[in-house]
Amino acid sequence: MAVSFALTEDQVELQRWLHGFAADVIRPAAAEYDEREAFPWEVLQEAAKTGIYSLDFFATQWFDESGLGIPLTMEELFWGDAGIGLAIVGTTLAAASVRANGTDEQVGRWIPAMFGTEAEPKVAAFCSSEPDAGSDVGAMRTRAVYDEATDEWVLTGTKTWATNGGIADVHVVTAVVDPELRARGHASFVVPPGTKGLTQGQKFLKHGIRASHTAEVVLDGCRVPGDCLLGGRERLEERLARAREGVRSGRTQPSMATFERTRPGVGAQAVGVARAAYEYALDYAGQRVQFGRPIVENQAIAFALADMKTSIDAARLLVWRAAWMARTGQPFTSAEGSMSKLVAGETAVRVTEQAMQILGGNGYTRDYPVERMARDARIYTIFEGTSEIQRLVIARAISGVQIR
Repeated sequence: MAVSFALTEDQVELQRWLHGFAADVIRPAAAEYDEREAFPWEVLQEAAKTGIYSLDFFATQWFDESGLGIPLTMEELFWGDAGIGLAIVGTTLAAASVRANGTDEQVGRWIPAMFGTEAEPKVAAFCSSEPDAGSDVGAMRTRAVYDEATDEWVLTGTKTWATNGGIADVHVVTAVVDPELRARGHASFVVPPGTKGLTQGQKFLKHGIRASHTAEVVLDGCRVPGDCLLGGRERLEERLARAREGVRSGRTQPSMATFERTRPGVGAQAVGVARAAYEYALDYAGQRVQFGRPIVENQAIAFALADMKTSIDAARLLVWRAAWMARTGQPFTSAEGSMSKLVAGETAVRVTEQAMQILGGNGYTRDYPVERMARDARIYTIFEGTSEIQRLVIARAISGVQIR
């Protein structure tokens, strides 16, 4: 069977459309929102009017037969700016959780509510991490207790590092339903708008991606209807029964199911940031004259740019492979999703740092965008699984050994 890396006409048109929005709307607003550390509601509204921020748009990309719709979208938006890009796509993490764990009825009910309308866009939040249980999902303490008298689940605990946490209309929360089973005793719940007992805790002031809202979410006896349990009660009881018997159900723990679906997309975000920094540095090197000639004519600068471009293209290919595998149902036998996120994240950090070096003192100032890009890039070795966790996942997959 022939192999082709050529994009279809529709995919090329998608790139052009998103690139135009990123260049004309996102980039002019990037420095302001980074400085203010404010959520870019105005940009989100423009994205909704344009059709970029909508369920229809993201659903179309989710179901792209090649699997490249989401990576192409992520790369272009994050080429514009990582903080604003994350504000636009942050809702998709919660939506991915509902897709991965919910029933058809729940998918049809809650995912449209997460996006709102063109006139009044909404955002959603996925709440998994906790203050004392980052990558260790087995140490999660947020509890969900079923109240049979009212057919409600009562959620109590604190979530942290939640994108859109507290400002979201819909929150998706992972909680412990059987503490004895640790990570296998978790379930995910939708917390509808206006639910009492859910409040925003601390808003985090971050090193990068400052236009994206990140905060704690406090759940204080928060009651949600029984049908807000993703997947339903019957499926949960069957899964817990298998776990108690020591039989693996074949289903991934809810938080991990979400991350597995989103890691290639996160890798594409990192590729977009790296590409933006490389392109700026390449243009700068062609115009910056030192000792009577453009600095790009110096071998040290030219070789650095060559390495940057090569690394970006290699990372993109890993992302595309993982996205294609996920879309076509190919198993990640060697943790290809984690590979894509690991390489793309570390590429973004390295490339943005090299771009700063090429710009010299200018690169260290806020007058030039690579300083912001370097701050933004750093998150890609940390969130949705640190680089160390990605290596752990890959090592376990290739060795078959429970490495700790």
